[in-house]
Amino acid sequence: MQLLSDRILNMATSATLAMAAKARELRTEGKDIIGLSLGEPDFNTPDFIKDAAIQAINDNYNSYSPVDGYADLKQAIITKFKRDNNLTYTPTQIVVSTGAKQSLANVAAVMVNKGDEVIMPCPYWVSYADIVKLNEGIPVEVPTTIATDFKMTPEQLEAAITPKTKMIWFSSPCNPSGSIYSKEELRGLADVLVKYPDIYVVSDEIYEHINYVGGHESIAQFEDMYDRTITVNGVSKAFAMTGWRIGYIGGPEKIARACNKMQGQITSGANCIAQRATITALNAEPSKVKYMIDEFKVRRDLILSLLNEIEGFKTNTPEGAFYVFPNISHFFGKTLRGKTINNASDFSMYLLEEALVATVDGGAFGNPDCIRISYAASQEQIIEAIKRIKEALS
Repeated sequence: MQLLSDRILNMATSATLAMAAKARELRTEGKDIIGLSLGEPDFNTPDFIKDAAIQAINDNYNSYSPVDGYADLKQAIITKFKRDNNLTYTPTQIVVSTGAKQSLANVAAVMVNKGDEVIMPCPYWVSYADIVKLNEGIPVEVPTTIATDFKMTPEQLEAAITPKTKMIWFSSPCNPSGSIYSKEELRGLADVLVKYPDIYVVSDEIYEHINYVGGHESIAQFEDMYDRTITVNGVSKAFAMTGWRIGYIGGPEKIARACNKMQGQITSGANCIAQRATITALNAEPSKVKYMIDEFKVRRDLILSLLNEIEGFKTNTPEGAFYVFPNISHFFGKTLRGKTINNASDFSMYLLEEALVATVDGGAFGNPDCIRISYAASQEQIIEAIKRIKEALS
């Protein structure tokens, strides 16, 4: 009898976390690695949020929290959805989880049955496919390219739908491409979906505030999509609270209740102190974190200008998030410093070993011709990293 389950043996390791671990390992060996693999803002959590956490500790918040979140946190989430997205939810439609990743895992666990198909525009966030596979669903990849700014068209969506299609999962702003669906583009997808009333949508909006064009749009705003959309969000990216681990959903009450039931058997409620701090974060006007967004835009423009100086890198202009997703297929089949580059994985590993720069293989995001580079690092690190990459490829 085998020791480990087929479930875990068949699951891929998170490519982003694996590369981060490899980078840490090389640092312990004394190598000066520049990490551009993790989607983690290099800003500190704003003081007004930290002060709220300290106050919660002093107020003796130390007991188990409600499985689906404190009532006043759920009210803050409801207020945020109305203020920022013009979405109206009730407390029974909200579930707070230990990060948006758990929110996604909950939704898959309560909705996906064996053989159900889940449409995913490529590139998609690295964990989507394995979360669906874990629940015996089938990820259906819809390839996109720089030519369409890595966005799925209504025609592609229609072509991917089969009688087994249960859901569509996507992020906007997108991790890893930084692409943002406009209201008109979302309406185009919705016009296809209205013909298939049994298909549900997971809209991952964790990067909503990291937006360089303004006017974030949610697909749930359309009356004919509201009852079929689970909107996923959290505080890790915009508020530089990655380690605080707070995510949440707004969606149909039946699905929210099921997520609450699932979470009650897996983790129970999220961290009590982090929840109290999140109330303060969400009640604040988004303008309080605009200084971070402004800096990310400067870094985006900087890294694009530097990458465009390197022959063989083809990039789009990301409208949000803090990643670039260049096509590097120009290097496939070439030999660099005695190493043959067959694919994006080889290329990413070459950059780690020869340039001492950590990136992530685009194959993990469903696009094997690209790599993901995070610019959630200082301008100085970005300049040095791209200089090293340029030298390693020269």
